[in-house]
Amino acid sequence: MRILRCLATLLLLAASRNALAAGCPPPYAGLIQNGAYAVADLQGNVVEGCNIDTPYIPASILKVPTALAALAVLGPDYRFKTRFHTDAQDNLYIQGFGDPLLISEEIRSIFAALKLRGLRQVNNIYIDISQFALEQQSPGSEFSDNPYDAPVGPTAVNFNSVPVRVTREGLVFSGEPNTPFLPLMTEAAQGLSAGSRRINICRGTCNADREMARYAAQLFRALQEESGIPGQGHLALKRVPPDARLIYEHRSSKNLQELTSSFLKYSSNYISNLVYLAIGAEKFGWPATWAKANQAVRQELERQLGAKTVADISHRDGSGLCRTNRVTARAMLDVLRAFRPHAWLLRNHGGVPGKSGTMSGVYNYAGYLDDGRPYVIILNQWGNKRGQVLELLRNGGVPKRAAVSRKSTARTKSSAVKAKKSSAISRKSKRKPQRKR
Repeated sequence: MRILRCLATLLLLAASRNALAAGCPPPYAGLIQNGAYAVADLQGNVVEGCNIDTPYIPASILKVPTALAALAVLGPDYRFKTRFHTDAQDNLYIQGFGDPLLISEEIRSIFAALKLRGLRQVNNIYIDISQFALEQQSPGSEFSDNPYDAPVGPTAVNFNSVPVRVTREGLVFSGEPNTPFLPLMTEAAQGLSAGSRRINICRGTCNADREMARYAAQLFRALQEESGIPGQGHLALKRVPPDARLIYEHRSSKNLQELTSSFLKYSSNYISNLVYLAIGAEKFGWPATWAKANQAVRQELERQLGAKTVADISHRDGSGLCRTNRVTARAMLDVLRAFRPHAWLLRNHGGVPGKSGTMSGVYNYAGYLDDGRPYVIILNQWGNKRGQVLELLRNGGVPKRAAVSRKSTARTKSSAVKAKKSSAISRKSKRKPQRKR
């Protein structure tokens, strides 16, 4: 399967390279074989670039328009919710709405809140996944064991990745102090060498809903026991029955602005996709679907950027992981112009704030130069030259060595002039004073 994907990528890059009508001018010509770059002034006017209207694979720079839409539709103070119900048999029903931060530390605080609300026993634990109705799992996922390929769901814990530590003797432990050992860790660690790592819960072909629910239920059970709440029973998927009582609605400890900063700075596919799905669900109603998210994000971007710009943005997911996503450099400049008030949410790349986008054969940057002007570098080629292109943009199109050399030459000339003056003064001081006649 991986070989087929690599071949498909090669064909895609070759086809797009052949489709290009013009290359980029010097000094960018040797760096950009298949791609684009563009810079705009502070008013949004394009001042330089090449291939700015050609669509390319954006990878994770697509997280910037996702963030732009989310902050407008959901609002910076939006918090994800998770609801907890009980029935007459002391069973606990957990109904999720896609909170990306249901991590071990957060679940401990949830049990503290449940105890304050009178929870005294938990028998069966049921995971209700009815608030998601996804047409497929995350578009672009290769279902590898890497956490960036982790699936998304309404009730998912610890980013849907399992922390494990394997000893030289083959013993398996939890890979982090905040998460207790769970039965599924032994299964996840099969065949792994000694060391600590995080493993995607859904490698290869698996039932993502079932695996997510199993992980969530096992973690909630372990932390229930840790909190001193008695009870035991089945762990299963089940919808909240009509006669169950809502005892607590948990709100995420971080608001959307904080989550946005996280998925932009650390390029979290998991968080950005859950935020993307929430945009559609909150606008058009739960359950969340990719179709609702695509429509809601497109509508919001059209409102902010105009239909002409959005026609050059093809959004299939919130993370940019899907290789059928497309964007032009000109459209990304318009996104960056609108995103300027939130630019502080970005991390530095190459010395300036921006977002990177990296996949096999894709090396992109989008952000703001030292003087605040937005820039975009989109390379859909095997050679990663984005750092050198950014260096040229920061130095006004002059390679760094040449710029240093030019400054050095200027300093040398200045030193030579100073030396010449100093020598003349020295010669004057050595002359004998003339006698007056």
